[in-house]
Amino acid sequence: MNEAPHTIDSREPQRERRYVLAVLVLVFASSHVDRQIMGILGQPIKESLALTDTQLGLMTGLMFALFYATLGMPMAMWADRGNRRNIIAISISLWSAATAICGAASNYGQLLIARIFVGVGEAGSNPPSHSIIADLYEPEVRTTAMAIFATGVNFGILIGFLLGGWVNEWIGWRWAFVIAGLPGLILGLIVRFTVHEPVRGQSDPGALVKRPPPFPVVIRTMMKKPVVLHFVLGSALASFVGYAVVLWIPVYFVRIHEVGTGMTGTWLALLIGGGAHWERFLVGISPIA
Repeated sequence: MNEAPHTIDSREPQRERRYVLAVLVLVFASSHVDRQIMGILGQPIKESLALTDTQLGLMTGLMFALFYATLGMPMAMWADRGNRRNIIAISISLWSAATAICGAASNYGQLLIARIFVGVGEAGSNPPSHSIIADLYEPEVRTTAMAIFATGVNFGILIGFLLGGWVNEWIGWRWAFVIAGLPGLILGLIVRFTVHEPVRGQSDPGALVKRPPPFPVVIRTMMKKPVVLHFVLGSALASFVGYAVVLWIPVYFVRIHEVGTGMTGTWLALLIGGGAHWERFLVGISPIA
């Protein structure tokens, strides 16, 4: 049963929408902790399960991306029609549970299936999050809200590399998955019981909230706009390179230079999580209420 959308009390709009944005940043960070932790744990997993680089690459790249990318479209359609808060709560619970289960995998097949479910869960996070932020913030400050949301990538990489690297050295890579995944289950409950579903279009005065068009109509509309096509292609190429670097640089340092996962994770957490990708925030920043 869908609950009635919640209209933010006009007396305290700033506090509530800031809280929602902060929770969504945590959700986005959690997804990147569970996604990028495979990079720092890649070499220990390869040695423990006797994997080839091809198997490791399929698990961290193609098979994950295949489900994550393709399911993002139906998830976005669901977000256009359903309760976005509930979609996020379900999604984070799924990917967090799947991440924790990775620690119990005894062979490649089991670990691969668990990682696929991580991708399935994470596909349901961004579309409803973007939609909620668009309804909470007016157009003149929406870019800043989106930029703040995007910093979840940095926090996720930073935490994932630090946590994965040191936990692997202290008690093993299996416990790193468990410790990374379980907090997400708590965060899922926080989303479900403390975040309200906003009214669609409430931050766009005068805008007519229309019934979402069928998927084929969306595709045809996008195909007619070169700017959209170029943006999608450019983003895909950038992600292709970016994710490959984030996932394989830790393996390179651990395998070739024999640096421990703890030290490797620390330096890469600071360089990538603490230094890279902040242009998303700087480009989008503007005064925000």
